[in-house]
Amino acid sequence: MAQTRLPDEIVVVDDGSTDDPGAVAARYPSVRLIRQANSGLSAARNAGLAAIAAEFVTFLDADDLLASDALARNLSLFADHRDAGFVYGAYQRVDPQGRWLSGPHFTPVPVRAWHAMLERNPVGMNAAVLYDTARLRAIGGFDTMLRSCEDYDTYIRLAREHPVHCHDACITSYRMHGANMSGDPFAMLGWALAALDRNRPDRPEDLAAWRKGRRWWKRHYAAEAVYGYGRQRGGGGARRLARALTIAPGAVLTGGGRIMKRKIGNWLRRRSRRPGRIDMGSFETVEPVSRHFGYDRGQPLDRHYIEGFLDRHRADIQGRALEIGDASYCRRFGSGVTRQDVLHVHADNPEATLVGDLSQPGVLPHSAFDAMVITQTLHLLIDVPGAIRRLHQALSPGGVLLLTVPGVSPIDGGEWGASWYWSMTAQSVTRLFGEVFGQENITVEVHGNVYAATCFLQGMALEEVRRDLLDQPDPCYPVVVTVRAVRAL
Repeated sequence: MAQTRLPDEIVVVDDGSTDDPGAVAARYPSVRLIRQANSGLSAARNAGLAAIAAEFVTFLDADDLLASDALARNLSLFADHRDAGFVYGAYQRVDPQGRWLSGPHFTPVPVRAWHAMLERNPVGMNAAVLYDTARLRAIGGFDTMLRSCEDYDTYIRLAREHPVHCHDACITSYRMHGANMSGDPFAMLGWALAALDRNRPDRPEDLAAWRKGRRWWKRHYAAEAVYGYGRQRGGGGARRLARALTIAPGAVLTGGGRIMKRKIGNWLRRRSRRPGRIDMGSFETVEPVSRHFGYDRGQPLDRHYIEGFLDRHRADIQGRALEIGDASYCRRFGSGVTRQDVLHVHADNPEATLVGDLSQPGVLPHSAFDAMVITQTLHLLIDVPGAIRRLHQALSPGGVLLLTVPGVSPIDGGEWGASWYWSMTAQSVTRLFGEVFGQENITVEVHGNVYAATCFLQGMALEEVRRDLLDQPDPCYPVVVTVRAVRAL
């Protein structure tokens, strides 16, 4: 809806979702909703493809964001190259809040791109593609037998029949988080090879490109398993290394000598705790593993505590509810929300029903909310006591506030760094909320320990750490502090 060239049709396919996309689609009268039992990504795309009359189509998955000029740029390229099966642009990777992680990523191909597609996937991201609808239908759409890499299979089949054109403008963003389908490199390798097997050519000159592609995918995902984003899933460190060495030893062993030496040493060495003999291993550097809270590697570690807290208090998230930024947690954990409000400091947020600074008078209505979900927000406000008073006033009598704040934490190096004012302790939270709500109406908990704090400061993702060590709280090392506060009747 924010495109400079508005689409002629928007179709939302609900493929057995559990978070009620129909409620979002209903806000936009021009959007058509198709519901079906969960059948997989290819079947969902094919259902949308069958429902449209438009000459061109872009598929936007749940992890994808389009730049405002995405459709206009791709349509312009199609206007110059009407023989194309599809056109595409560059993409970037961002975290769930839209903050840049890497890119732009762009690999150009020759107009006759079939061999280039056999050798690797130069497109990289399906949302960067604009397809000719009729030509996509003519090859049968997306292969429902492929649970992943179905887009790669489609590029190969279209490129065999039609030219492909591309441009280097960054027109889409891929949001990285712990649940991305691309998170398991060994599973992804299997699907990439399956896509190639479905497109094995007969002629020797074509087979050379096909065999090159099989070698490329093995090297790519073996290295990804050990060094890249994909290492968060696919088994423990030693097992992952052994699998990667079996698949493509050259890619693993040449992926960085010092890194490899440290990793093998860390996996095999028992660390001594005697004074003067601590082995810092990979942490013996002033550069953290990640400067993005682990978003570029998987799910940030603090989400384990935040989402666990909300899950335990599902029953409180009901009636008229308020959340900051978007309503994702209320939709996920709510148990009877009848009206949803979203507060954001900027008016350009499409989900915002209320706009302003939480700590300023007049932003929130009085005695209005049965539930408020306020996660990792209070530390961005200079007037914390004022914000707590506004939250108390905005709750209806008997209403519940579920709030989290950071303790031991990195500071954001991007958008929120300039207003990152505080880190909290159980002591400060207890006093601040007790003075407003009354000590008898609040429950404060500390989550984290020295292991969790160390991993979080380094930017390690939840998928990379030992979860059995996370849930042993140590009040001296609070990673997240949570409070459940009730407004007295």
